[in-house]
Amino acid sequence: MEDYPESYELVFQASVVEDDVVVVRRTERAGAGGYPIYEDESGIVRAEISDRGEVRMLASGGHQVLRAPLAARPLTP
Repeated sequence: MEDYPESYELVFQASVVEDDVVVVRRTERAGAGGYPIYEDESGIVRAEISDRGEVRMLASGGHQVLRAPLAARPLTP
């Protein structure tokens, strides 16, 4: 998984003026599609992100409503 970015910004539509941005970092795990799983510091926001930047949100707990982000932007170190 060395070829994947270390972290991404996931941009979600917010009901206020500015969009909600969450930074997620690559974990050692891979998702069902074989791509790395990324999560935020709390472990609540989790996503599998493909080599083409396609995002599949993953539930981290029960009763969670998953929303797809508007964009996934790779962060450079």
